[in-house]
Amino acid sequence: MSRPTTASRTQSRGSPPRGTRKSGRWQHWTRRAIVVLLIVLLPLPVSHLLIFRFVPVPITPEIVLKLLTFQPVHQRWVPFAAISPNLARAVLASEDENFCRHHGFDWKSIDDALKSHKRHPHKPLRGASTISQQTARTLFLLPVRSWVRKGLEAYLTVLVEALWPKKRILTAYLDLVDWGHGNYGAEAAAEAYFHRSASNLSPDQAARLAAILPNPDEWRAAHPGPYVETRSGKLVSRSEDVTRDGLDKCVR
Repeated sequence: MSRPTTASRTQSRGSPPRGTRKSGRWQHWTRRAIVVLLIVLLPLPVSHLLIFRFVPVPITPEIVLKLLTFQPVHQRWVPFAAISPNLARAVLASEDENFCRHHGFDWKSIDDALKSHKRHPHKPLRGASTISQQTARTLFLLPVRSWVRKGLEAYLTVLVEALWPKKRILTAYLDLVDWGHGNYGAEAAAEAYFHRSASNLSPDQAARLAAILPNPDEWRAAHPGPYVETRSGKLVSRSEDVTRDGLDKCVR
């Protein structure tokens, strides 16, 4: 019978196989790389938000993507005072009536959306994103759906709410949101669809812009179809409720 080799005797004394040692080293360095990336990258959004709390946001990841793929982009940042209050109220009525009451997440809307999905599982899950969540997403993330993106969005939403006042959040939303056909922000949308500045939008025009936000490339603000016409009419009424009930008090 042949005698065991030195390597075999060493392994039998408890040393892990070579493949296992290599795998362990790889996992060790992977963990270290992830920790280093987190240490380096996590503070970046904080510095970004602290800077752009006071100066206009020049560009977003989605706009960069459009430019890199040679698609037309029209966007111009204007201060909150240069955007019609009609638009601010219409957007609050359409997208987030509880904007002034929550701290980034509207848990009741989330719960209602989950209950609705449970009753109708074959229908797509109804969105319950707040303006704060949408602003965080616009500032930092590409429009790609994934669970990783949702996790990052939650973290970034907490930062946005902690570092920016509500008026700044709404200003960034109105100045950067996609209003369809390469028009980003209220000023670009008002000029493209109504040939006027965002400061001069009427209640009806503002309601039309708010009405098309869920699908701005398909729905028309300037020449609305039956759905947008009906929805914008409701938003005009709900905008009045926003003022009456003080739902816009944090941005007045």
